[in-house]
Amino acid sequence: MRYFGRRKTPRPNPPPGVPGGGDRKVFLRLGLLLGMGVLSGCAEQPPQYGIERPVFLPGHKRQVWAIAPMVNLSGQKSADPILQADLVYQQLQQVEGLTVIPVNRTVEVLLSLRLEKVQSEQQAALVCDLLGCDGLIVPTITIYDPYNPPKLGASLQLFIKPPSVARQATLSPREMARQASPAPDQSLPAGNGIVQVVGMYDAQNGSVRSTLLRYAEGRNDPVGPLGAKEYLVSMDRYCGFVYHVLVADLMNSPRLKRVQ
Repeated sequence: MRYFGRRKTPRPNPPPGVPGGGDRKVFLRLGLLLGMGVLSGCAEQPPQYGIERPVFLPGHKRQVWAIAPMVNLSGQKSADPILQADLVYQQLQQVEGLTVIPVNRTVEVLLSLRLEKVQSEQQAALVCDLLGCDGLIVPTITIYDPYNPPKLGASLQLFIKPPSVARQATLSPREMARQASPAPDQSLPAGNGIVQVVGMYDAQNGSVRSTLLRYAEGRNDPVGPLGAKEYLVSMDRYCGFVYHVLVADLMNSPRLKRVQ
């Protein structure tokens, strides 16, 4: 049985240049490309790492410094003297033109002299002579509050080794410990070969927090869960920030240029 109906005739393709003709594919491709460009332009760019500012030792001669354990005047037992000295060591290692002796070597010399800490310019000169270094850094903490927002009051005292150090043939460590030792509640005495920088850094202050955020650029993971806020919840990182500022102040001190 045959079916008699209307036969479909194929629709002729429009000539190029006529809407709906051969240029339709071209228009579709252009629209697709434009859409992809808009989407890629609207996509969020990943955070970029910052670049930390370098710190330089004044002068043209490379020097060797050592670091003594921290002197704790804050009354907080949670501030570890060796750990704080290690944090200062990390910051001094980043100074161009400076070689830093590890803290454990300084501790070994102090133990051999039966000294718990450096308390006079004479003791610092002897430690520098035994270590073969040009200077000795003694950190001191006066305020230590690790809770957010953290607070740290600290100072760095640099003892410059005198040009000539006369070491006695028979050294009495106990007698040295009594030489020019300050009272337990006093800081180290000032001398001609001493350079000191002091600062009190409260993260609640806007200027301190602004400086902290600039310091954090290039020193933290920008896509991390805390970002720059890690320096507010980690006291070790916050102390590293404070010591960085103090080290920079020390390198820019006019007195350091005069005593070198």
